[in-house]
Amino acid sequence: QVQLAESGGGLVQAGGSLRLSCAASGRRFSSSYTMGWFRQAPGKEREFLAGISSGGGATRYADSVKGRFTISRDNAKNMLYLQMNSLKPEDTALYYCAAGGGIISTTPSRFDYWGQGTQVTVSS
Repeated sequence: QVQLAESGGGLVQAGGSLRLSCAASGRRFSSSYTMGWFRQAPGKEREFLAGISSGGGATRYADSVKGRFTISRDNAKNMLYLQMNSLKPEDTALYYCAAGGGIISTTPSRFDYWGQGTQVTVSS
């Protein structure tokens, strides 16, 4: 079992930056799980943003955030991060971290554990 808790969301102006963090606890984090970041805006489906392999050597990004967002992890600290730069109003959503096995998937159902989410609001 893995517990995930996101933090770092908030209100930021367009063009600004935020760094989201996800603290993992429970089962050994480093050797077991591929991790991902997703977001969900009101009335929309949950959207894949970025994923990272268990060892951190492989990453994958959605086209909508490629070049602006960077995913990273610190297995020694059981932490996952999402650095978000050049934020746009359309980035406003509830952001989730998730843990799953195997390859980096863009499908939410392939992830087994989810945090409660942290709100990001980007003003124009």
